[in-house]
Amino acid sequence: MVRTAGTRWAIEENFLAAKNECGLDQYEVRRYVSWYRHITSAMLAHALLAAMAHQVREKGAAPVGQPGQSSSQWWGFG
Repeated sequence: MVRTAGTRWAIEENFLAAKNECGLDQYEVRRYVSWYRHITSAMLAHALLAAMAHQVREKGAAPVGQPGQSSSQWWGFG
């Protein structure tokens, strides 16, 4: 049960990061097809950011932050 609760927390953190960084929650559409395209694009962008951050961490290089960027767990600024 504890493992399930921990998994739920990780999933919620990922969705929160996707909302903040990729605009997952910023859709105003009228049709399902439009909503589906928006969600798919946002989740693809989120996956790309996560893969890029993983590559940076794997190389051991510290990412360089630009002024005004958010402190994101994906880019290692946190």
